[in-house]
Amino acid sequence: MTGRAVERSEARLLVPALMFIALVVAAVASLGTPLITSVATSFHVLLGSAQWTLTVALLSGAVATPVLGRLGAGPHRRATILVTLAVVVVGSALTVLPLPFAGLLIGRAAQGVGVGLTALMMGVARDHLPEERSTATIALISVVSIIGAGVGYPLTALLAEIGGVRAAYGFGLLVTAVAFVIAWRSIPAAPEGRSAHVTVAGALVLAGGLFLVLFPTGQRSLWSRHLAVAVILAVVAVLLLCVWTASELRSKAPLVDVRAVRHPAVAGANIAMFVGGSGMYLLLTLITRYAQTPHSAGYGFGLTTFVAGLVLVPFSVLGFVAGKLTPRVRTLIDAPVLLAGSAVIVGGGFVLFAVARSNLAELLVAMGVLGFGVGSFSAAMPGVILAVTPKSETSSAMSFNYVVRSVGYSLGSAIGGLVLTTGTDSGHLFPNDHAYTTAALVGIAAMAVTALTATALARQRPPEINPTAATASVPSQDRSSR
Repeated sequence: MTGRAVERSEARLLVPALMFIALVVAAVASLGTPLITSVATSFHVLLGSAQWTLTVALLSGAVATPVLGRLGAGPHRRATILVTLAVVVVGSALTVLPLPFAGLLIGRAAQGVGVGLTALMMGVARDHLPEERSTATIALISVVSIIGAGVGYPLTALLAEIGGVRAAYGFGLLVTAVAFVIAWRSIPAAPEGRSAHVTVAGALVLAGGLFLVLFPTGQRSLWSRHLAVAVILAVVAVLLLCVWTASELRSKAPLVDVRAVRHPAVAGANIAMFVGGSGMYLLLTLITRYAQTPHSAGYGFGLTTFVAGLVLVPFSVLGFVAGKLTPRVRTLIDAPVLLAGSAVIVGGGFVLFAVARSNLAELLVAMGVLGFGVGSFSAAMPGVILAVTPKSETSSAMSFNYVVRSVGYSLGSAIGGLVLTTGTDSGHLFPNDHAYTTAALVGIAAMAVTALTATALARQRPPEINPTAATASVPSQDRSSR
């Protein structure tokens, strides 16, 4: 077999491996969503406490992502991937073992760390695949990191109904173990000449700032009952993030290349990700919550957890279809224009939900429109950022974008909860139907802002980095290490 044939064979094996790993870490991190009620029942805790099985994974993932992104930019990327997957496997085992609730939370936190691997998968694809192949692969990796929840939700809900919460978490252990073996066999070493330094103090300050952003955002009762405490935490979070930004700008080995993040294209893309992400997650939560609301509330369909999970199938299927189509459309349309169009599509999903939700078929259509818009948006986003990012900084740049996405998702969830809580009449358990319309209008506004931001990016049309000359743009700490 010729050398070129060997390379093609390795590429064929590498692409599905990267896709599978990205899908697994996304699906496992989202396992807490359909299992909250089961966890509350099995462990005899309040629903608010059971909610932490989802929140703690989100927090650990957001904190770990920039650190993993920086490590992934260095010479030990393969080791970083394997060690992280090992942590996820151990965490998955903790969720299956007959441990108290605290042990389950520790396991879920370890599972959430795996979210940071998505950006590293993109770095591997960009380094080891031909340019045209890597572009399409990176787009699909971005998509599967979104639709992973839709893939795992119905299956884990079914397992929980049949065998209990341990059986559902056992599925997570199985797939993470398989992902580790696949990574061991297929992930190549990083190219020579890379270096990466992680400043512990900077990582701790960023972790503290992100925690104080994400934690209060997900605690609606904190804002309603202890407003002063919530405001203080928000102020401290802003101060910590400002201190971290200032230190990163002075550092010779920054955790995140803040100067690159300030590039108009990257900054605009991250703003679009933040606002758009909040809107996308808002609609996802609205539809699933509406579908599970019992008929006694005067609306809703009273679906079980498993059937409600099936509502996500159109989201996943059309999201994947959009991810496959976007790289082809990208040859005709600039990535920022695709972002704007995708935001408009998601806005259309909000409109459908706002005006037509009287039967389940209408919800399925709205969920499908959302999935197509999210898939297209996710597939186009890396193209905007990586067009002005050298190869060596792929993992770090996309890691920062994923942190922004996590914060946006948390904000979308919080906004949805706040609007629905405000629309809940005194003495009633469920919000009134008009509250869902109000939340949809908020989402339409968010997607309009996202579309306008992406349109502004399209007008700038920044020059793209030549991948073959990307090493010329490597930050000073990389050049000095060679």
